[in-house]
Amino acid sequence: MTTADDLISLVRNYNPRSNEVMLRDAFAFGAEMHDGQFRHSGEPYFTHPVAVACILADQQMDDAAIITALLHDTIEDTKASFAQVEKRFSREIAELVDGVTKLTNLQLNSTETKQAENFRKLFMATSRDLRVTLVKLADRLHNMRTIKSMRPEKQAQKARETMDIYAPLAGRMGMQWMREELEDLSFRVLNPEGRNSIIRRFITLQREAGDVVQKITADMRVELEKASIQADVIGRAKKPYSIWRKMQQKDQGFSRLSDIYGFRVIAATEVDCYRILGAIHQRWRAVPGRFKDYISQPKSNGYRSIHTTVSGRDGKRVEVQIRTREMHEVAETGVAAHWSYKNGERVENRFAVDPVHWISSLTERLDDDQDHDEFLEAVKLEMYTDQVFCFTPKGDVIKLPRGATPIDFAYAIHTRIGSACVGAKVDGLRVPLWTRLKNGQSVDVITAEGQTPQATWIDIAVTGRAKTAIRRSLREEDRERFVRLGRELARVAFENVGKKSTEKALRTAAKALAIENVTELLARLGSAELTGREVVRAIYPELESREGEGIDQGRAVVGLGPEQSQRRAPCCQPVPGERILGITFRGQGVMVHAIDCEVLAEYEAQPERWIDLRWHEGTHKPVNTVSFDATITNDSGVLGRICTLIGEQNANISDLRFIDRKPDYYRLLIDVDLRDAEHLHRVITALEAESNVSSIRRHRDPGLASAERETSIGIQAEG
Repeated sequence: MTTADDLISLVRNYNPRSNEVMLRDAFAFGAEMHDGQFRHSGEPYFTHPVAVACILADQQMDDAAIITALLHDTIEDTKASFAQVEKRFSREIAELVDGVTKLTNLQLNSTETKQAENFRKLFMATSRDLRVTLVKLADRLHNMRTIKSMRPEKQAQKARETMDIYAPLAGRMGMQWMREELEDLSFRVLNPEGRNSIIRRFITLQREAGDVVQKITADMRVELEKASIQADVIGRAKKPYSIWRKMQQKDQGFSRLSDIYGFRVIAATEVDCYRILGAIHQRWRAVPGRFKDYISQPKSNGYRSIHTTVSGRDGKRVEVQIRTREMHEVAETGVAAHWSYKNGERVENRFAVDPVHWISSLTERLDDDQDHDEFLEAVKLEMYTDQVFCFTPKGDVIKLPRGATPIDFAYAIHTRIGSACVGAKVDGLRVPLWTRLKNGQSVDVITAEGQTPQATWIDIAVTGRAKTAIRRSLREEDRERFVRLGRELARVAFENVGKKSTEKALRTAAKALAIENVTELLARLGSAELTGREVVRAIYPELESREGEGIDQGRAVVGLGPEQSQRRAPCCQPVPGERILGITFRGQGVMVHAIDCEVLAEYEAQPERWIDLRWHEGTHKPVNTVSFDATITNDSGVLGRICTLIGEQNANISDLRFIDRKPDYYRLLIDVDLRDAEHLHRVITALEAESNVSSIRRHRDPGLASAERETSIGIQAEG
């Protein structure tokens, strides 16, 4: 185990002014608190905090981060308290340790709303001091390095969480080396055979072609000497997971994959970077479309480098990254560069950008009432994506995730521009809104007054900002639509009892139903939370009851035993006038099916459960719900006219659900309360005659019978 002297020596190598007394005290306190605790491997538990501290020391972090690593599990797993840590060390250390504890307690792989809210709080908290995140990343890295001692199912859970959350987070923080190692360690657990196959192919390739990396590195050094450029050349084969991901994305086998080798050229100045690029392109042919200049257009995490892919020795494609020493330090350590020390002084790297700005901008633009799951989605999108840089017609640069569309571009400019977008021109040519933007393109957004976001935009947009704005607008639009539909449903319901749906009548109904105002009443009516019958009953109970006179539902079916009750099967929804039969359920009465119901085939081997039934003759109440599958044109007022048509047939709409929305049509399920088969026929005929109804058919769902059976079985089991 690493001793306190070993750790202090490691820290003092880059920070001779470090507080040795406090480091030694933190080591002793951590060892005391974790005394008697052991890891799954059987090692003393304190070996883990020490290893985390060493990882951060390798990144040349400050004393506070090293001490936090030594103590990061004390508040959570030992008798130590926040007050105790604060008193013995400092308020800063206590808050950092407490921050790591809170982060550890979050279940970041959960999809529950509560955990999404915790994720929001996490980012708001760590935006104040990102060393909390750096300690947690180092903690996860050491846990992944020693994961073999865990149970297999626990290994898989941790590996998926690492691949989903921590690896992309490390990448976003600019710590590419850590991202690659976390991905590879997770890959080793989640797909060991896939990883081993990549390694085996590498060994075979090396045996056949020799050490390609060494040969190409030597070739590059020769070209740089010819151009009189001083630079370091570093070559390596790419990580197994990086190659596997590229194989999956390009749907190619290993033998067809070309750029599996990467080379870095570390130059003295920016000018030398471009000279090196010229020398390499002069010696080897550049691969079209594989050049990126992140020096003139840096990534938001401060990353700067020139990327190019060339056809190297024997036609093998190799990726070359060219950067200065300062740029390389930022590329390797990312956000950790902000706390790095050399010779006892904080290092000031002019290229380092604090990712706190990324986290702050993310949390600022999401309202407090924003849907939590949407926030979690936005965070994951922001972490995963690389960036492209596009230009407005005025030359302003807009940074977007790779795969972004003109809709994302429009919302990045302003929410108002995004909502009013009707089209876009890319490099002067009109393109569809789902076009994927590329680096360097000029985008001109076309807007129109009165335009509102479409539901299909959710699938087109990539950025969390655009998706959030679209969803918010659709919710507001839905409410307006529900209010309009509710007003029409109220009119029809009141006319059915010979009354008018006046504003005063609606206010009276809202008051009787304890609803705050008429608008809310209409919105609930339009969204099927209320029925027109309930609204009418609230102020005209005597009229509604007369309108519903007819055969009592309890005696609507003839052929039942004296103690048997009946229910209409939800799968076929039989109505009076149709041939029916019953299936008995022990303790649950009889389920009434239409004679042609598909579900009846499941009971062929149980003839003892079948009962001959028929409907009671006479007028039945309009309480038999039937579902219609309707496709209607997406034009103004069409939905209102359909509701009116149904109301004119003295039928009540009890529910309405949209199941598909396209720019030119809607497909919806309409539940209508009917008297009998003749009433059903009148409603269908009226709807078929409407020119804006493309199709109308009765909707039957055999799957509902299974749900009904499960409910019945559950009730029988409870009984």
